[in-house]
Amino acid sequence: MSKLILLFTLFITSTVIACQCPLTSLSKEELNKYDLIFKGKIESIKLTNTINSEAVFFVDELYKGNLAQHFTVYFNDKDECKLPMRVGDEWLIYTNYKQIDKGKLDFCSRSRTFIKNSKEDFFAVTTGVSYDEEYRFLQTTLGLHKLLKDVPNRSENRNIIPSKNQFILTLLISLLGIVGFYWLIKKILK
Repeated sequence: MSKLILLFTLFITSTVIACQCPLTSLSKEELNKYDLIFKGKIESIKLTNTINSEAVFFVDELYKGNLAQHFTVYFNDKDECKLPMRVGDEWLIYTNYKQIDKGKLDFCSRSRTFIKNSKEDFFAVTTGVSYDEEYRFLQTTLGLHKLLKDVPNRSENRNIIPSKNQFILTLLISLLGIVGFYWLIKKILK
């Protein structure tokens, strides 16, 4: 019986310890660890049950970095210690770039969601800083930055195979160009 209790205790303890992160204080040094800091709401979520699930944020305020109004953040949906991402939730996001237009959310970052009932805000209890205090700190310390314009990534359309008509037209124009170039060279060299 004592072995069963010991095994159960070890299992519970390892699960609890696995989801703990080192406590950090809210300071300029802490803010320097991140490429991007912003406040936004989750517009959509794409769960892939991998480390590359996606949450698309509508960015309300940008405090650090360069990003557009709509920004995608990868997160680990497979991990036991995953952050509870839900559409419509407001977040303060602290992240680093994974790609030029996407970030990677780490469980142990300072990222936190807004919880209406401050008594249920675990992050505020552990750090001693409420969501509103952290929000005001970011506004006063870093200030507000302008967002980039939402410009769709046009490089996605570069590898589209042309239709038959487009191919024939391109081939004919190319042939006319070659014939014209040949004729022009012949005329100049006479």
